[in-house]
Amino acid sequence: MVVAFRQDGSVAAHMLALLRRTGSFFPPYLHSHALIYGQGEYDDEEGQKNIFPLILKAITKKLRRQLCLFIEFINITPKMFGYKAFRENDYFPVNWQEVHNSLHSKAPIERLSKRQIKRIEKAQRMGVSSHKLETKDEIDEWYDLLHRFYRTKFRKFLPSKSHFTELFSSENAALFSTTYRNKVIGVCACVYSEGNAYLWYLASRRKRYPKQHPNFMTIWYAIQYAYEHNYAHIYFMDAGLPFSRNPYRDFILSFGGKPVSHYRWFRLSLPWINRFLKHFFLN
Repeated sequence: MVVAFRQDGSVAAHMLALLRRTGSFFPPYLHSHALIYGQGEYDDEEGQKNIFPLILKAITKKLRRQLCLFIEFINITPKMFGYKAFRENDYFPVNWQEVHNSLHSKAPIERLSKRQIKRIEKAQRMGVSSHKLETKDEIDEWYDLLHRFYRTKFRKFLPSKSHFTELFSSENAALFSTTYRNKVIGVCACVYSEGNAYLWYLASRRKRYPKQHPNFMTIWYAIQYAYEHNYAHIYFMDAGLPFSRNPYRDFILSFGGKPVSHYRWFRLSLPWINRFLKHFFLN
């Protein structure tokens, strides 16, 4: 936590960084990663403009001493906020993508193609079904699939099982599971805030069960659940990089959403790699 004080000792602003240490035996890696959500909290808009560059410099200096492999800022709004300060501290922007689905203008089923509707009907006839977790006993198998899926994802961070147990008990979150022949083949976690749904974590056994379309069925159930509970939108928070060919983004867009881009700012502790990536993403 970095805190900015006024001369009278009162707090003018603060910014919180989450330091994550992750590793794996296979593939072998061990690294630390600092994640900052937003641009911090400030007393007023004028103070935000003046204090943010000072806080950014202080928190960058602190995290460099912690030997973080990289620092990542997400959910910076508006998109161009702090552009000059980030550049001066050797950060580079990546035009990250999200997908936003509107649920209030028309029913989700109306946004699907005939082929997608047939896919749902066929999977249901095969015995594929999705549901919201109702008991804590279901969390073990749910988390096991999620953990196996994310353990090979280098940049992804997966919280502990206790974190999802807390989400299960919250009125502002839901855990969904897709099953086939009593086996969990797809899972996802959603959180809810201010009338909107946010799809957070998603995992499936799509390679082992391709005909059952576990990814598709899990997402479809999460969308239907949000629609039936009168949420205005469902946001897919991470559709990846804005490459022209992005299969996951195209898959998410097939549910009728719209692509939205935001900057994520990165700074790597390895200077030569950081310089290369700055050149790549800024040119």
